[in-house]
Amino acid sequence: MQSDDSYMRAALAEALSAAARGETPVGAVIVDPKTGEIVAAAGNGPIGAHDPTAHAEIAAIREAAAKLGNYRLTDLTLFVTLEPCAMCAGAISHARIGRVVYGADDPKGGAVAHGPKLFEQPTIHWRPTVEGGVMGEESAGLLRAFFKARRGK
Repeated sequence: MQSDDSYMRAALAEALSAAARGETPVGAVIVDPKTGEIVAAAGNGPIGAHDPTAHAEIAAIREAAAKLGNYRLTDLTLFVTLEPCAMCAGAISHARIGRVVYGADDPKGGAVAHGPKLFEQPTIHWRPTVEGGVMGEESAGLLRAFFKARRGK
């Protein structure tokens, strides 16, 4: 079985691929912890897809659900390079993902450890276990470098 860091490296590879396409460098992989298999992998894609919902987490959830033939992804683990936003946290809850591991904190747009702290709300459908900060500096550094280059500084 691989470590959380190795799965986060796979998510970082997806983030780098997204950056190469001009997308914000966020990547996600969904893993079956029983087998260690990466069930789905995706990078951000709203610009290329002309779809504001094409965040890495949503794309990976869609791929995993289609592959498994079930919209409920209970017991699977989502690794994502950036703290999920409210939209993605809602999708994670609806998909019944068992565990979420994220890299960089997102004080501005995050909804897990920041903002609405969606998984702490009494009306949420499902609460995964959450671990933040796994390879957080690497994830944050990738985002900083991407936006610095876009600003031309």
